Amino acid sequence: MVTEVEISPREAGVLELVGAHLSNAEIAARLCISVRTVESHVSSLLRKLEVPDRRALARRAPEPADAGPSRPAPVLPAPLTSFVGRVSERIELTEMLKAHRQVTAAGPGGVGKTRLALAVAAEAAGEYSDGVWFVDLVPVTDPDLIATAVAGAVGLGEQPGRDMTESVVAALADRHALLVLDNCEHVVDGVALFLERLLAMCPRVAVLATSRARLMVPFERVYPVPPLSLAVDGESDAVALFMERAAAVGWPLDPALRDQIASICERLDGMALAIELAAARCSTLGLDGITAALSHPLRMLTGGSRADERHRSVRGALDWSHALLEPADRALLRRVSVFVAPFTAVAAAEVAGGEGGVVAEGLARLAEQSLLVVTASSGGTEYRALETIRQYGVEQLSEAGELVDARSRHVRWCLARAADLAVAREDRRARFDAVADDLRAALAWAAGRPEQRTDAYDLARHLAELTFARNLIGESQGRYEQAAALADDPAAGAAMLRNAAAVAGCRMHGDDMYRLRRAAADAARRSGDPAGAACDLATVAADAYRFSSKFVRKLPREEAIALITQARELGGDDPAAQAAVALAEAGRALTEIGAAPDLNDDAVPMTIARAERAVELAHRTGDPLAESAALDTLTCAQSWAGDTFAAAGTARRRITLLSSTPDTPAGTHELIEALGEATEASLGTGDLPGARRWARQLADHPLLAEVGHRATGWLLVADTLAGDVEEVLTGSVRFLDAWQRADGPARSVLGPPAAAVATIHGLRDDQDAWREWSAVLNQLDPSPGNTCGYGAVFDAMLLLHRGQAPEALERMAPEPGEVWQWVTWIWLHWYVALRAETAVLARSSDAGDRLAEARTVVAGNPVATAIVERAQALLDNDQERLLATADAFDTAGCRYQSARTLVLAGGDHAVRGAAALADLGFAPMALPRHP
Repeated sequence: MVTEVEISPREAGVLELVGAHLSNAEIAARLCISVRTVESHVSSLLRKLEVPDRRALARRAPEPADAGPSRPAPVLPAPLTSFVGRVSERIELTEMLKAHRQVTAAGPGGVGKTRLALAVAAEAAGEYSDGVWFVDLVPVTDPDLIATAVAGAVGLGEQPGRDMTESVVAALADRHALLVLDNCEHVVDGVALFLERLLAMCPRVAVLATSRARLMVPFERVYPVPPLSLAVDGESDAVALFMERAAAVGWPLDPALRDQIASICERLDGMALAIELAAARCSTLGLDGITAALSHPLRMLTGGSRADERHRSVRGALDWSHALLEPADRALLRRVSVFVAPFTAVAAAEVAGGEGGVVAEGLARLAEQSLLVVTASSGGTEYRALETIRQYGVEQLSEAGELVDARSRHVRWCLARAADLAVAREDRRARFDAVADDLRAALAWAAGRPEQRTDAYDLARHLAELTFARNLIGESQGRYEQAAALADDPAAGAAMLRNAAAVAGCRMHGDDMYRLRRAAADAARRSGDPAGAACDLATVAADAYRFSSKFVRKLPREEAIALITQARELGGDDPAAQAAVALAEAGRALTEIGAAPDLNDDAVPMTIARAERAVELAHRTGDPLAESAALDTLTCAQSWAGDTFAAAGTARRRITLLSSTPDTPAGTHELIEALGEATEASLGTGDLPGARRWARQLADHPLLAEVGHRATGWLLVADTLAGDVEEVLTGSVRFLDAWQRADGPARSVLGPPAAAVATIHGLRDDQDAWREWSAVLNQLDPSPGNTCGYGAVFDAMLLLHRGQAPEALERMAPEPGEVWQWVTWIWLHWYVALRAETAVLARSSDAGDRLAEARTVVAGNPVATAIVERAQALLDNDQERLLATADAFDTAGCRYQSARTLVLAGGDHAVRGAAALADLGFAPMALPRHP
């Protein structure tokens, strides 16, 4: 138990969830705070508790007073009524759940499966160290959305680069948890596929499902849920339930009437729902009236299996309970059955028709008869029907000939809600979550009816936009594709497919980008828009160049050339098509530069000219996204040319251009890429404040909340070069946690942040952490970019800190021209400046030549220039000039290098420098050793 330091209540809550092995994103969702705030609390806890990393922090999480292991509270719905009896059933199901990882509580509707499962889950919660979660599958109409429902219940988001099932499986891979999947029968195929992947990849996750039929998955154990006991040792769970529910409606019963109650329960076959419906009528019918009302429908219960009879006993109870309603209440019950999620009286009035006050009174009467369940929410009183009753209501709609009319009104209500959400600014997430399941259900119905095709298209389009804003990007892509399939106008279909392609880009699915853009080109041709088709085909080629890391299948050179040729022929003199073709041609030329071992002297200037032409043409179209794409290509061309400052200026121009664009999928895709590029450009020019600003925006982007390794990568690099130890230690926790949850992908773009974190641990003289992060780096990126580029820069920084100047000199032995592909862009100035400094500190004979060359290359870069000037001052033994560089480093936001300068100055300055390094969190610096 942590008692030796003071931590705030919020920090204590964060610490408890860290101990429960939740990610920062999950903690943020659980505590309703931002990921950034969680990071700040984690950083504070690391400092206060004096532990090096998140794993050590988790071990310091508090334990309960009984010294047992900490357990998160189960995330289960709170029943509004007490649970009665079923002692033996609870014991049997609990024991089965202990012995098997997947148990299905099976039985007919109304037998009490859900309540039994909730009771067992609540009692078993202490056995699962990482939590118990309840997932209601009633609203799920699409088997492909099973994982989305689970993610919503658990508090997980989708990881770009994975589908939702992969994201859930990755998040739960090391968890010891219980999932309760309720009402599986209508999506049994989807549940089976999900469970097969979940149970195979998450060995400590158990599943308790409820269903009217078994799921037919490997290792499933089925527990048939029996009716309530009618008489066990003189006691009857059925009678106890009847008496308790009767008392709840203000009609307490004399125990002397138990025999009569038992007779009623026996007629109802001990079915929990039927008993509750009957008990709710006590205040109006009394026991005699209930007996008489039940007599007629129950005479039909002859023949068939007992399971069939029990199902029909619930149906009979529903029939007579329904028959006792006033006609207006019967109509209201069947009409609100189209809602799959809780609804308000206002919503019911819109869908069912009628004046609001009258409808509210009718809903209250239905609730009094146990036909609706009442819940309180932040938006007011809400109602819902148990699934068995809801299905009964839908049947009644059909028998009354009102089904199409009621569902059509529900579709219109959903369209209105979707339109409201499209312009909402406050509580948009909560408001969407409240209606999302109804939107999906309405779309599922409308999509299958030709006369509803227009409304279905509008619903699919709205749902695509709303799920994208909600960061459900896998569903968003699917909805855009669905909208394209529903569109009567091929031009509208093409627009939807372009949006789907942009979402695929956000998901890191390059092959889907290719497929969808090709489909958009086909749709554009069918609509009589050859110029639009030309833009699509050219974009296919350009995207393959710009986002090559997102593609599994690399676009062959011949295919790319054919696409560009076809686009040029189709586009003619259309300005947008000409701009798109110019961009694709510039991208092809740029890619060939990067792949060429020996460059023609004219290759880079010609490529820059092509890119500038693409920018000019895109600007003329007035399309900021087209211009942004062209600026991206120009930035890369300028970086290959070694013109770091021009590249940085172009990158900033791109950010400015995108700052006012709407949050569309295409705009978001461009912005995320642009923020990364602007950060890299700022690092390359030594603009550390700018780099940290852009990197922070990238790290805070909601679309990257579940991929912290991608979100925080460049921020870790910027903070390392600035010497901000605390920020690096905090950010590295999110980076490593997310990377491990993503199964440790080997991606070169993640190499620099891993190298940066390893360097910080080395500068702190934490050898264990340094070795751990060095291993991560080698796993992430074994490429020459590591060995010859950024890896050499970070290694030299660490070696110089340790006083190992000759080793640093050897590490940076290659001339910049020999490793130009790996140091151009971000690392050229850093490489050249540090290479000159190592020569001076190692007393190399060519130190003067290196300094002269470096001064020319880094001119204009405040940090690299200060490094070169410091090296020159050391070579010249110019103390005044040396100390001036400390001020230059401070001005540039590079506190580590400023403190290091003071140490190199010696004397009293060295004492101040050592104190500054210690304040920053670094180990003492060693002076250079010479052979």
